[in-house]
Amino acid sequence: MKIVVSSEAEGLDAPVDPRFGRCAFLTLVDTGSMTANSAPNASAMATGGAGIAAAQAVARKGAEAVITGSVGPNAFQTLSAAGIKVFTGARGTVREAVEMYLRGELEEASTPNAAGHAGMGRGLGRGSGRRKGGN
Repeated sequence: MKIVVSSEAEGLDAPVDPRFGRCAFLTLVDTGSMTANSAPNASAMATGGAGIAAAQAVARKGAEAVITGSVGPNAFQTLSAAGIKVFTGARGTVREAVEMYLRGELEEASTPNAAGHAGMGRGLGRGSGRRKGGN
């Protein structure tokens, strides 16, 4: 079975990234051989539509399930439409999350568990910085 885990780095020993749409990497795990192939999440820094784009990338990988910490409504709908099951509440490493899944310790999500745009960072780009010129 092929499962994608949202991760902060590459490989089975990488920490699970609690965000789906804006996770750093999408790690594809073959549960039969416990081998992993990680790819940077191209939508992590998108200004919009990150969850949908990440979900489409997962579908292209042929995954049957996603393991993550949380998933927003647009990503959840896209994954569900593609027939991909979503398991939330994952923690630890990619390997530990997959092992939890295989032992039946992760519950399949029936609804999103994060608000839209929940994973977007907030920085100085929102008018809170100093103006050029000293004001």
